[in-house]
Amino acid sequence: MPHRVVIVPKNGLTEDDLLLAVLDAGAEEVNDLGESFEVVSEATDLIPVRTALQEAGIEYDSADPTFLPSMQIPLDAEGAKKVFKLIDALEDSDEVQNVYANFDVSDEVMAEVG
Repeated sequence: MPHRVVIVPKNGLTEDDLLLAVLDAGAEEVNDLGESFEVVSEATDLIPVRTALQEAGIEYDSADPTFLPSMQIPLDAEGAKKVFKLIDALEDSDEVQNVYANFDVSDEVMAEVG
């Protein structure tokens, strides 16, 4: 089942404030994305999480379904090049709406791949 991800702009909001607002509503985790936070929940908990945000006076940007891998596979430079080429080809197809993957590329490998 896909997870739901709610994107919340920081706007002076702290991670602790956000955690207090959404954990009891069923949020599984809160991730810092730099300019915003990502609140991850099961699809069935999306409405309670959005309601908790609204009740706390916290505005959010989006609440989209997404697939989050339960396990990530580390790739070396050769594997990363192949996966990136495949993803580019899939994204170029008009028939493909979304591409999901479970790979993990380290900073060192990403620098090597370019």
